[in-house]
Amino acid sequence: MQFAISPLSAGATAESALAGSGVAAIVSPAALAPAASAPFSDLLTDAVGQVNQLESQARTAVDGLMTGSGVDVHQAMISTEKASMAFELALAVRNKAVQAYQQVIGMQF
Repeated sequence: MQFAISPLSAGATAESALAGSGVAAIVSPAALAPAASAPFSDLLTDAVGQVNQLESQARTAVDGLMTGSGVDVHQAMISTEKASMAFELALAVRNKAVQAYQQVIGMQF
């Protein structure tokens, strides 16, 4: 017996799972919806830009903590963990894309 999962229910499930985890700030609900008009390269470029922005915010928070300019330890830790998780996600997506590319190259026609 096969069960069909509609894209709407899968997106709603993923969105509800991310809502309480703090990852929702990194992945917006608009990113879960299928984007028919946006090319894949634009999505990747935007994702890398967001990772870079989070890393820059983490660097600023750590610098503020080290100089004593009013940044709390927990704020610096949260920003560094956000940047770390975003980087790990981007790395996993890149690895999957490279793996898929290698599988396509290895196909015999």
